[in-house]
Amino acid sequence: MTATVFAPGDSGSTAGKSAAQKPVSSAVQALQLSGKDGRLTLPKRDTEQFGLVGVTWTSPKAKLDADIEVRTHRLATGAWSDWHSVQAENDDAPDAGAEPNARGGSAPLYVGLSDGVQARVTSKSGATGIPAGLRLDLVGDKQQKTSVNVAMAPVAYAADAADADATETPSPGPSATDTPPPSATPTTAPSPTDTPASPTATASPSQPATATSTPASPTPSKSASASPSPTSTRPPAPASTVAKPTIVTRAGWGADETIREAGDPTYTDKINAVFVHHTDTAAVYDCKDSASIVRWVYTYHVKSNKWRDVGYNFLVDKCGTIFEGRYGGMDLPIIGAHTYGFNTRSTGIAVLGSFPDDKGAATAISTSMLGSVAAVAAWKLGMYGVAPNPSTKTATLVEGASDSPPFVLNKTYSFLPISGHRDGFATACPGINLYNKLPTIRAYAAGPVAAPTLTVSPTYTKGAATVSWATSTPTAVIKGFEVLVDGKPVATVSRSTRSAAITVAAGKHSVQIRATHINGKTSLSAAASVTGDVTKPTFPTPLDVRLRGGTLSSTSIPVALTWKAADNASLKSVAATAPRAASFGPTVTSWGTTAKPASAVTYTLKATDAAGNYLTTSVSRTAVITQETSATRSGTWATKKSTSYLGGASYSSATKNAALTWTFTGRSVAWVVSRAATSGQAYVYVDGVKITTVDLKSSTTLYRQAIWTKTWSTSAKHTVKIVVVGTSGRPTVTTDGIAYVK
Repeated sequence: MTATVFAPGDSGSTAGKSAAQKPVSSAVQALQLSGKDGRLTLPKRDTEQFGLVGVTWTSPKAKLDADIEVRTHRLATGAWSDWHSVQAENDDAPDAGAEPNARGGSAPLYVGLSDGVQARVTSKSGATGIPAGLRLDLVGDKQQKTSVNVAMAPVAYAADAADADATETPSPGPSATDTPPPSATPTTAPSPTDTPASPTATASPSQPATATSTPASPTPSKSASASPSPTSTRPPAPASTVAKPTIVTRAGWGADETIREAGDPTYTDKINAVFVHHTDTAAVYDCKDSASIVRWVYTYHVKSNKWRDVGYNFLVDKCGTIFEGRYGGMDLPIIGAHTYGFNTRSTGIAVLGSFPDDKGAATAISTSMLGSVAAVAAWKLGMYGVAPNPSTKTATLVEGASDSPPFVLNKTYSFLPISGHRDGFATACPGINLYNKLPTIRAYAAGPVAAPTLTVSPTYTKGAATVSWATSTPTAVIKGFEVLVDGKPVATVSRSTRSAAITVAAGKHSVQIRATHINGKTSLSAAASVTGDVTKPTFPTPLDVRLRGGTLSSTSIPVALTWKAADNASLKSVAATAPRAASFGPTVTSWGTTAKPASAVTYTLKATDAAGNYLTTSVSRTAVITQETSATRSGTWATKKSTSYLGGASYSSATKNAALTWTFTGRSVAWVVSRAATSGQAYVYVDGVKITTVDLKSSTTLYRQAIWTKTWSTSAKHTVKIVVVGTSGRPTVTTDGIAYVK
C-alpha cells in the first residue's frame, strides 16, 4: 500500500505531498457538568471545534455508575445531532499500576467535526454513582479555528489496493523501526517461562504544563505476578515469517511526540495473542479523516486519561488503512493499554468504527478492513512463530489485574491467537458484528489466498494475450501473483494487480495464476487455455458460382456462391466483401445471391480465424440468359406474349414429345419456365442422356422460374433438351429459355 498524504485542511489532493508531516497539535477542552443527586448536565454551549468526546474523572479505581449522553452541533449539517450514548467504562486500559497518573474515563466517542455540545449524566444510584472530578473532554486539532464546515484535516491515508512495494514513512528519531523483515528464516524470540520475577520499569517523567496537556507519568514497579518482566530497554526486532503490511507511521498521521511520555515504552518478551478492538463512533466518517480520528484518540488517551501514549498498538480504518499506534517500534513487543489485565504479551488492534451488539449505527465491515487487521496480526504473530488460526486456544496469557472478574490475578488463561477484546474483559468490544468476523480474520491471516478465478483474452492469439483474475481474499494479506504458462512463471505482479500481459508461442497452452500469501503459502487457479496461432485460414474447396432456383428477371439471375473454409486452430468467420458485404458463420458453405445478366461479376470472400489471421479469395463469373427463340424446336410450339415473360414472349406446347434443344458453353445451367395449376411435365436430357422428369405444376401462377439446375466442375460445351411428356389432363409446358454461367 502507498501512503497518500494530506496537509491539515487539505481538500484531498495528493500532488506534491511528502510521506511525513509536521506534528499536528490537538487540544482538549475540559468542561464541567453541574447538578446533584446523580443528575449532571451541561446545557447547550458553543465550543472550539472538536471531533471526539469523552467523560473522565480523577481516580481510575472509581467507577462511574451512570448513563452518559451527548449531542453536538455538527458542522457538516449546521444542526444538532441526536443524543448518543457514551460507553461509561473505558475497557481499553493499561494494567493496574502500569500508568499511575491515569484518570478514570469513559471510552472516547467520535462525533464528527462539531462546534457545540450538550451533555447529561444520570446515575441510578444517585450521587454515589458519580466519581469525583468528573468532566466532559472535547478533543480537536488546534489548527481548526474556522466555524464553517471543513474536513477534519487528515494527514495521511493509505489505500487498501495500493502497490505492495511502496516506500513507507519512517517514524522520527529512535522509533524508525518501520523496516520490512528480512526474507531469510526468522529468528524466534526466546520463550521464557510464565512465572518470572516481578516486573519493574522506570522512566523520567515529563512535568505537566496545563491541566489539559499533561504527559503521562512513568511506570513504577508492579507487584509480583506471573507475567514476564517488562523492560524499557529496546529489544532487537525479531524477523517475521509473514511479510509486513504497509503502515502509516506516527509521523505520517501527525503525532505530536511532545505530549507523550518521553523515552521508550516498556517492552515484553514476546507476543502470544492479538486482541481486536473498536473505537466508538456516533457519526459516519470518511477515510480521508481517519488520521484526525487517530490523533484525537491519541490526545484523549494522553491528555484526558493521563496515559503515557495511545493505548493501541495499531489502528485500522474501514478502508483498510493501518496506522502505527503506541510509540517504540511497531515491530517490537510493546506493552500497550488496550486489554485490561492482558496487555503483556499481547498486541491491540483497534478498528475505527462501531459494530454494535444490539442497535445503533453500525460501521460497514469491508473486506479491506478485515484484511488489514488480518495482515498486521499475522505479521506480529509471525515474529514469534504463532499460528494465527489454530483449532484450539493455544495462546496463553497471565492475568495482570486483581479487579477484572471472572479472571484471577496471576492465573494463566488460554485464548485464540486472534481474539476479541470481550474474550479478555467483560465488555461488548469490539461489538458483535465485528466479533463475528474474527473467524474470517483468522482465516485471512492464516492463508492461503483463495484460489483465483481467471480469464484469458483472447483465447486465440497471434501471440499477445491478457490474463485477468479475481480472488475473494483481501489485498492486504496477498504478497503477489505469478502468471504461469504451461506451469512456468512468465510474469510476476504486485498484490494489487489483477491482470497481466503475456506472449505465447504457436500451439495450445495452459495458463494459471499462482497467488502468494504474505506468509508464503501459495494457491493455484484452475487452468485456462490459450492458443497461439499465426497460420492463415485456407479454402480447401475453391470458391465457385452456380445457378440456383428462384425468379429471374432481365436484371437479376439467382446464383449461389459455394466454398469450404478451414483453419488449423479455430475458424471464426467468413465474410463476403464483393459484390456486396455479407457475414457468415464458420460452418456456412454457401451464399444465395444474384448476378446481373451478361455482366462479369467478381465475388470475394474473407476467412478469418479466432487469432485474427485471414485469407481472401475471389472468382469472376458471367451469367447469361438464352431465351426460347435460340432453341432448336421439334413438334408443335406456340408463341405466347406477356410482359410477365422474359423478353415479353415464351413458347408453349401441349403436344407429347414436342422438344426444345439449347447448346451452350458453361459450367452451370438452369431451365426457366412458367408454372400454374394446369402445367404439365417434361423430360430433361443433358448431352443426350435423360436426367430427370420435371413437374411444372404449381398451386399459384409463377413466371420466369429456374425450376431445374445442373453444375459441372469446369466449363464445357453442353446440350440441354426438354421433351413434353403430355401429362393427362394438364399437358402444357411453357418455357422462357435457359440461363447458364460461363
